[in-house]
Formats: sequence, C-alpha cells, structure tokens
Amino acid sequence: MTLWNAVLLASVICVALKAVGYLLPARWLEAPRPARIADLLTVALLAALVVVQTLAAGPAIVVDARVPAVGVAALLLWARAPFLVVVAAAAVTAALLRSWGWAA
Repeated sequence: MTLWNAVLLASVICVALKAVGYLLPARWLEAPRPARIADLLTVALLAALVVVQTLAAGPAIVVDARVPAVGVAALLLWARAPFLVVVAAAAVTAALLRSWGWAA
C-alpha cells in the first residue's frame, strides 16, 4: 500500500465516521458518558500532540531546547499568565538555549 492509498483510505474512514455521527440519535450523544468521553479524548489527543512535537525528531526521541520551552510554557499556564505571554516566553527560552548552543 502506498502512502497515497493510506491517506485516501483514512479520508474515507473519517468521512464514514462523520456520517455515522449524523445518523445517531441526538439523545445518545447528549448523555453524560459520551460527552465525558469526548472531553477526555480531546485532552488526551492534545497532550499526545504536544509530547510528540516536543520530543520527536523523525523516528528518534530528542531532548533539545523544546523541552525547557514547553516547561516554561507549562509553568506560566499554571500561573495563569496570558496566552501571548506564554507563547513569547517559550519562544524566547528556546531561542536563547539555541543561541547558547544547547540545541540543534
């Protein structure tokens, strides 16, 4: 199977899942359990994306300036800093560490 075949198959599966969602009765989706699962699934997928983007470089796990930058961002989010301040501080942290030669 080529990459394009896999992309097309995944696209068809996504469209089919979306269609099934429209066919389900609304009362099934408004129940507490599906709403809770959807909320938790969103958080889990976002956390997985952050971890992969922070630690992955191709097939390898790499610890570079991104790790402390995410740590600074997490600390500022915990302190309830404004989002733009969080992003700017993380970017400055990564830039400084890279300028000091601690990362590629």
